[in-house]
Amino acid sequence: MPKNSYIVGLDIGTKKIAAIIGEIGENNKVEIIGVGAAESRGLRKGVVVNLEATVSAIKKAQEEAELMAGYEIDRAFVGISGAHIKSFNSRGVIAVSGKNREISREDIKRVIDQSKAVSIPPDREIIHIIPQEFVVDDQDGIKDPLGMSGIKLEVNVHIVTSATTSVQNLRTCVGRAGIEVEQVVLNQIAASEATLTHDEMELGVGMIDIGGGTTEIAIFERGSLWYTSIIPIGGDNFTNDIAVGLRTPIPEGEKIKKKFGCVSSTLLDDQETLEVPSVGRGKKPRILSRQLLADIIQPRAEEIFRLVDNDVKRMGYEKSLNSGVVLTGGTALLEGLEEVAEEIFDLPVRRGDPSGVGGLVDRVNTPDYATSVGLLLYGNKQWKEKGLSKDRKGSLWAKIKDWLKEA
Repeated sequence: MPKNSYIVGLDIGTKKIAAIIGEIGENNKVEIIGVGAAESRGLRKGVVVNLEATVSAIKKAQEEAELMAGYEIDRAFVGISGAHIKSFNSRGVIAVSGKNREISREDIKRVIDQSKAVSIPPDREIIHIIPQEFVVDDQDGIKDPLGMSGIKLEVNVHIVTSATTSVQNLRTCVGRAGIEVEQVVLNQIAASEATLTHDEMELGVGMIDIGGGTTEIAIFERGSLWYTSIIPIGGDNFTNDIAVGLRTPIPEGEKIKKKFGCVSSTLLDDQETLEVPSVGRGKKPRILSRQLLADIIQPRAEEIFRLVDNDVKRMGYEKSLNSGVVLTGGTALLEGLEEVAEEIFDLPVRRGDPSGVGGLVDRVNTPDYATSVGLLLYGNKQWKEKGLSKDRKGSLWAKIKDWLKEA
């Protein structure tokens, strides 16, 4: 089967590295055929701090996915995160130059290029320019102005930038694993592809992706991305709070969080208990109340949501969340997190499990796989736009034949 029938998502997170292989099936639907995951030890708050450890984890996840799919990974869409990510909205304006003032693809390309004519520090690079809406002669809300008539064309865009060194280190790690980077994709953009519905994005919705090292925010309205932000607090902070509060080793704190973690004490029975290993050689485990665990981690959940709430209000987007909030990322698995979020935001909150794919969905239908599944969906969308999807293979081969004839 031609290689462009396969697509790969590589989510390089603080706690876990996941590789997912998808096959483009009928009607361009992505069918998952391989899933691999490995513990991540070479990243801190989404940024590579140990190249060798990161490469080793990528290879482990890669090999597991390849073995399951029977396909060798050579290219992948790679997720990126970290506090170094900065984003802002920009605007471009041009005069329409085409015959009869008809807007052409060249005009659209020119106005988008003009929108990025902003001062970017030399140590940063643009990784996304996302059109939000076009304006033709003061008529706004236009998604695709191609073929329309007008004198002036404007565009509003969302620009995402990254520290150049962080992108380079990410590419280096992936390259050392023998994988070519198809495109670096912001985690929020990928996760939104897998967790948000069209109606939510049209009405207005906030997505909060709580990973191991960071909490990532994205706000959509009128079908477009208007705001992204990253807060350097995540699931690791819950783990550290448990380790300190219960006086247990950090690895045990992680296990306790995953098995017994609940951030709303009102959901628990007073009689529920758990066994907690002690710090120090020869010390016996203790039996403690699960209510105590909730009392330790509930303030951290409230802190994260208050930071998000303050950030959204500071930027003036609180009135954009008409559909409420969607929680995703590994930490979204914590019991009671939705209830705490609803109290803080005073909005409806739901958990964002990834959807929109077929195949081995039972392996990836939890929030911690939202970004990796979203990378497949994002990549498939990019391929469609470039004419590389399964349904368009005929036209692609026709183009190649035409090129050969001209040669």
